[in-house]
Amino acid sequence: MRDELNSFRYAAEGIVYAFRTQKHMRFHLAAALLAAAAAAWLGLSSVEWAILLVVMALVISLEMVNTAVELTIDRIGLERHPLAKAAKDTAAGAVLVASLLAAAIGFVLLGPPLWDRLFGG
Repeated sequence: MRDELNSFRYAAEGIVYAFRTQKHMRFHLAAALLAAAAAAWLGLSSVEWAILLVVMALVISLEMVNTAVELTIDRIGLERHPLAKAAKDTAAGAVLVASLLAAAIGFVLLGPPLWDRLFGG
């Protein structure tokens, strides 16, 4: 039981580290909170909420993986190397793809009810 508790503690420390040190994590959290507030205000269905929560978790999780990749590469060495750049760029690209997907899904889920709420569709 102690090992499981330590595992959760270490994971929580990683999450806190990412939010404290990574400005993009704080941006993604702010965007997720804004989307959640809009979803609550617009009365999204349970399925729509589930989709929204999945893409929020995907973006935040990939941002943490990106942070881990960057820290690991920097720990190995700070000299410029094409493979280090490729690894960092690829991890950042994964976050970008997930962020664009999340934005598109947010637009699809939130756009029509927001339009109706604002302009009386």
